[in-house]
Amino acid sequence: MDGVRSSQSTAGFGELLRIWRERIGLTQQVLADLATLSVRAIRDMETGRVQRPRQETVRLLADALRLEGSHRSVFEAAARRHVFAEEPRDEPTAPPVARGAIVGRELEVEVLADALAVHGDRLVTVAGLGGVGKTRLVLEVARRLHLASRWSVRWIDCDRLPAAGLVRRADLARAIADLAGAIGERPTLLVLDGADAGVDAALLDELFLRCPGLRVLITARVPQPLPGGQVIPLAPLTTPGPELDHDPAALAEVAAVRLLLSHLRRLRPGYRLGCDEAPAVAALCRQLDGLPAALELVAGWSTVLSPRQLVARLADGPFHLAPPPGGYGGRADVGAALGAALDRLTLGQRDLLERLAVEPGDWSGEDAAELSGRPPHECLAVMHELLANGLIRSVPARDGVRFTVLNLFRRFCAGTGAPAHLQLATAS
Repeated sequence: MDGVRSSQSTAGFGELLRIWRERIGLTQQVLADLATLSVRAIRDMETGRVQRPRQETVRLLADALRLEGSHRSVFEAAARRHVFAEEPRDEPTAPPVARGAIVGRELEVEVLADALAVHGDRLVTVAGLGGVGKTRLVLEVARRLHLASRWSVRWIDCDRLPAAGLVRRADLARAIADLAGAIGERPTLLVLDGADAGVDAALLDELFLRCPGLRVLITARVPQPLPGGQVIPLAPLTTPGPELDHDPAALAEVAAVRLLLSHLRRLRPGYRLGCDEAPAVAALCRQLDGLPAALELVAGWSTVLSPRQLVARLADGPFHLAPPPGGYGGRADVGAALGAALDRLTLGQRDLLERLAVEPGDWSGEDAAELSGRPPHECLAVMHELLANGLIRSVPARDGVRFTVLNLFRRFCAGTGAPAHLQLATAS
């Protein structure tokens, strides 16, 4: 199956050549020198003027780029791919335009774009807690693939589909027929955003069969097992450790702080992070776990409350802050997302989460097994589910992988949070 996937890479040869050249930091001139080719030859291949280079040319380029294994196979297969005369030549369909900048997700964007365009993955699901930024991340990936690789993007907002959504076979069959005719052989990214009701795997396979240049990217709060699919769990943004509280320059490099500051500066032009407010800004990011929707909400109150005042307001519980009037902050139902995530757990999963929530600091899988009294393999399986659901996150460690429960869930499990049906951001 991997070989078939690689041979049907949606990225053309020129696109892959440019992607790999830029990824390892080579200019066209340097690559030409390494491959003993002319700069014009490199330019013609990357722009598509030469679509089926000679086998020897491909070998020289693969050697110069140091491609091995599956990467080399995908590269060579792209050079052999037949270009059909009837392949559509009109402008590729663009993705929806994002309403705001994306901050702190540079690495995730690169990994996801490479998975689709370079490694040849055909089916990828981005899973995570509501409000963690799945849609915004996928919008950025779709934009990059559209602009850099000339992919068409077909975007389906599953929340706006009928109640049964993509589970209704008759509806999806009609959609597949329409999509297959429109896509044909063109490199295309199909995004199923918010597919929490699930996707019909058999009909998705039919679409893959009819459209060999297709990639599918799904966002969902809980990943659905799909044959041949890859799941990428999306954690909240990285938060600062207490050791950075009095170092504004270092603090401003942390992803969650960068996002919060970007919101603050929109509402308070000229805002600068100084030593006096740095500890409070760091505390807000930690209390809210770097959850993008929660950071946007709290920033909406910055026109009337300082970061220190906001920290004090959140001290009684992070679920009591409603959105500000006038649309200054986000209105994502973060509290509802937290409660819904807990409601999806089995009794065994919730029991382990509650045990881990009262443990201070971070812990390893071995620590969790010892605390729960469960066999290690069983405990690790539960931890895997908690991580995929966005209830725990991994933390940097020198002695292996370690984890921590989100602070929001610690507050909830300690009894200081709101009931599961309440919202951190409630429509006013």
